[in-house]
Amino acid sequence: MQASPGMKTCLSCGKPLKGRVDKKFCDDYCRNNYNNQQKAKGSYSNLVRNINNALMKNRKVLESILPTTEETAKANKDKLLNLGFQFKYLTHIYTTRTGKKYFYCYDYGYLPLDNDWFLIVRKKEE
Repeated sequence: MQASPGMKTCLSCGKPLKGRVDKKFCDDYCRNNYNNQQKAKGSYSNLVRNINNALMKNRKVLESILPTTEETAKANKDKLLNLGFQFKYLTHIYTTRTGKKYFYCYDYGYLPLDNDWFLIVRKKEE
């Protein structure tokens, strides 16, 4: 079925749309198909996805070491690496007044200590 001039068509398959005036897709299949194609077009999509996955993995590693009942915990470098932690991925750095640098993956962070040990912390709710 051809769309008449001025009639909106599905962004994915091109079929004429019926229903709401702001409708963009025939159905969920077309919406998902269109959005997946848009994501795949981005030249950095794989890079960004891989970095986001690494950041989330780092956060989960830190979360697994720090019990919810505790404010801090300690872990050595080998333990972090064995759990899949990648030190090159972080979201931000917090520097204290005394110059100590805490490296964060979202709300979990670590402070390098002596002899490849790290203090694991959770950002306090503000």
